[in-house]
Amino acid sequence: MFTGIIEGLGTIEAVQGRQLAISADFELDGTGIGDSIAVNGACLTVVRLDGRRFSVDLSPETAARTTLGRAAVAERVNLERALRLSDRLDGHLVLGHVDGIGTISGRRRQANALLVDIAVPEALARHLIEKGSVAVDGISLTVNRVHNNKFSVNLIPFTAGETTVNDFKVGGEVNLEFDILGKYVAKMTNRKNSKLSINKFTDAGW
Repeated sequence: MFTGIIEGLGTIEAVQGRQLAISADFELDGTGIGDSIAVNGACLTVVRLDGRRFSVDLSPETAARTTLGRAAVAERVNLERALRLSDRLDGHLVLGHVDGIGTISGRRRQANALLVDIAVPEALARHLIEKGSVAVDGISLTVNRVHNNKFSVNLIPFTAGETTVNDFKVGGEVNLEFDILGKYVAKMTNRKNSKLSINKFTDAGW
């Protein structure tokens, strides 16, 4: 489990089939083989480790559902190691299980902030909640506004400077993970409504 508070940046140094070699810009003290690291929001397992350089394997599911299936050498990525139970939860609960890919549809400056608009697949738009939480390439952000299948986030200079946000370009793609609590509530609500519908038809003699 993660928080969406990015620990540092990494640079992809090699792509060999479904394996990525990444160099972190911070010390990986305490990290071992088999540990989890979120790479642009996708929870991956460390399979090789040499100082600040580590390697991860991409499963077919990860390659298909995230932008990492098209990762390129020299690309920068957001990194976060797994949450300890004793850590503060400064962002929100992030599982590292990417729901899908969004497309940057706009970016503009407003005072000291950077506003980024993101379009999502129609099937995922139901998870958008104004003022709710979303992880964008692993970054814990607040949904400012929602309009149909698009939403906007507001980033302060610190967040932009400590993550890959400044690399975001219109037309570029990002990994999205929606708030797990919201998804569970939606699931339970749909199940409850389904039961009510069944009871309604039963009582009517269907």
